[in-house]
Amino acid sequence: MLTIHAAEALRYGWDEELEPVPGGAVAVQGNRVVGMGTLAEVQEQFPDARVRRWPGVLGPAFLHQGPIPDAPTPRERMHALLKTGATAVLEAYVDTPELRAAAARNDIIVVPPTMPVRRPYGFVHAGRADLAVFDESGECIATVCAGRLVHRRR
Repeated sequence: MLTIHAAEALRYGWDEELEPVPGGAVAVQGNRVVGMGTLAEVQEQFPDARVRRWPGVLGPAFLHQGPIPDAPTPRERMHALLKTGATAVLEAYVDTPELRAAAARNDIIVVPPTMPVRRPYGFVHAGRADLAVFDESGECIATVCAGRLVHRRR
């Protein structure tokens, strides 16, 4: 299903110096980004798409570079990670078979030590649809991992 995620502002990447795009949106089909721009521009490209509107700033999901949040089970630990706006984690912190299995089940990318950690992160057309939305306090409102909404603050 084609979904447009729209927010008060869109950041193409978190480290860039460009100003956020007011009223920005990202179109997602399956697990891929298929369009970006203002909501009007993206809706013009995909007039039949479902639109999810979020308060706050929409941007690429993060690579978690520290220990995974503590929780009673590996599944809950992965969900706690997703609640931070991260959809990838360094392999050093996924250190048990149970955590690796939970990461795989949730489509969380496990980054091996041989893979360079690339910065800045940003959206890529036809790239994997990993997005996060943050409110004005920096709290994660929603996380989309490989095109699926996996966290939504109530």
